Amino acid sequence: MRLTIDEYCKHFKMSKEMLNSKIRAKKLNYIIEEGKTYIMVTKSPLERDKTEEIYEEKKSIPKEPNQIAKPKTTVATVLALYQKENNFLKNKIVQLEAKIDKLIDDKEQMLRAERDKIEQIYSSKDAQLKNILELVNKKMRFEHEATTVHTIHEIESFEHQDKITAPHNLEVVELKEYLKLLDLKSSQRKTIKKRFLDAYDNDARVIHKDGKLYLDFSKYDYSDLLAY
Repeated sequence: MRLTIDEYCKHFKMSKEMLNSKIRAKKLNYIIEEGKTYIMVTKSPLERDKTEEIYEEKKSIPKEPNQIAKPKTTVATVLALYQKENNFLKNKIVQLEAKIDKLIDDKEQMLRAERDKIEQIYSSKDAQLKNILELVNKKMRFEHEATTVHTIHEIESFEHQDKITAPHNLEVVELKEYLKLLDLKSSQRKTIKKRFLDAYDNDARVIHKDGKLYLDFSKYDYSDLLAY
């Protein structure tokens, strides 16, 4: 079997320079006809070449699923894994930050509620203290007013006593008639009258005549009995 230079190079995948080098070295059988060079090829090399082609075809056929070889780890695969892990960690960080923010908010809300509670307690205590102070002030004012009134009453009593110790144009006068002359309340007249009734048996100043009580201002001082 003979092949042209181009056919030989194509079939055996060889460059023309290499083929010409082998021809010059007389490593190949060739003939020249009508100015063309033909390489003489035996059957054996062709069969070997065919066998190699079949082997290459078998290598190109994909294996069964259970026989698929594991892909080799590449830089891109490693980077993809790192990226995936990085995204997972970022999501975890976001979740943790959200939980921390919620805990802080809950803590602040609890502190605000506790502060409001304390302020309410102190406000209630202040209101109670204010009421107590107002009651104390009222009591002090009342006592002061009562003392003032009592003092004024005593002064008026002393003034009245001064008046009754020196009645005009009166020497012996009935107690009842005399009390009518004074600007006294009914309760005060009753008190004075009872005082005379309790004292007339033991007090010579009180004159009892015909069931009536008399006072003799010309002889006696009745300031203690007439006080009110």
